[in-house]
Amino acid sequence: MEGDFTVTPWEVSGQIDYDELIQRFGTKRIDEDMLSRLSRYGPLHPLLRRGIMYSHRDLDWILDMKDKGVDFVLYTGRGPSGHTHLGHLMPWVFTKWMQDTFDAELYFQMTDDEKFLFNDNLTMADTLKAAYENALDVIALGFDPRKTKILVDTKNIRSLYPLALKVSKKVTFSTTRAVFGFDNATNIGEIFYTSMQSAPAFLPSELKGENVPVLIPCGIDQDPHFRVTRDVAESLGYYKPALIHSKMFPGLTGSDKMSSSQTETTIFTTDPSKVARKKIANAFTGGAVSAEEQKKTGGKPEVCSVYKYQYFLFEEDDKGVDDLADRCRKGEILCGECKKRLSDRLVHFLEAHQKRREEARARLDEFLYKD
Repeated sequence: MEGDFTVTPWEVSGQIDYDELIQRFGTKRIDEDMLSRLSRYGPLHPLLRRGIMYSHRDLDWILDMKDKGVDFVLYTGRGPSGHTHLGHLMPWVFTKWMQDTFDAELYFQMTDDEKFLFNDNLTMADTLKAAYENALDVIALGFDPRKTKILVDTKNIRSLYPLALKVSKKVTFSTTRAVFGFDNATNIGEIFYTSMQSAPAFLPSELKGENVPVLIPCGIDQDPHFRVTRDVAESLGYYKPALIHSKMFPGLTGSDKMSSSQTETTIFTTDPSKVARKKIANAFTGGAVSAEEQKKTGGKPEVCSVYKYQYFLFEEDDKGVDDLADRCRKGEILCGECKKRLSDRLVHFLEAHQKRREEARARLDEFLYKD
């Protein structure tokens, strides 16, 4: 049924209507005026130019503060349930651009507690191990170690728990039920968890002893957590955190979201080159049944997961990505050729990333937040 889709922090399903999602969540579109304003600080990231980072809350206020000489702090995170995949990397790549462009500090939260609470199949040892493994992917992207601190919830509880308590005292069960759909079968850890995800939004203010503006780049699916955070912020004496939202990174099946549970159609940062190439070779394109028909009728880049990968992450040149779509529609490029091009770029990226990832093991302590 048209319009029948679900977007929550724990479930994304159906064909997402991102325009309708703005209405449902009450966010603002990143329009041409906002893009023009952002371009004053430096060249726009492709994710902005292409409308993938597409929605926000109070981004204009954050920029107003910056223009007045008040620096903001970035905050984003990861729920560590297993290896990192490309969908996780996408908002981190954008966060790296934000750090470089605005010379901003970053607090990166590893919510090992969340994944333990919400997944019956994971132990605390599993999620803690995944947190440290995922941290290697963060470091491998090149964040500034002088301005980047990685928080692990169960290890940094001394700093986070007092703030989480303040939040939890202001949030009722009826609010969490309305926002997240909790019911009598929900464990009390799940009900409390949003308080932990709120805490890093206020940590910079606590550390500095004065209110600090915070901007949270994240997937649009995480917005419900931060609606709760924003609702209680001012009553606790803090600024409301601002947000900038990304669309979901597509899956190789043609779906709107890459999923860790579908390992055969998800590209993990740890995948060997041979495995990654095989996954791309099997990816959904929506192409014709034969090369002859494809040349005659053309392809459909708007439904092709291979094209979407280029559009979202692997083709920075706007003219290049437009030319690819045009050649596809005209039948001038076939699916096999397109898959080969993406595979080559993907393998080049993975091999370089994996090298940096292994080097990051020796630097992990440099990035970890100390209570």
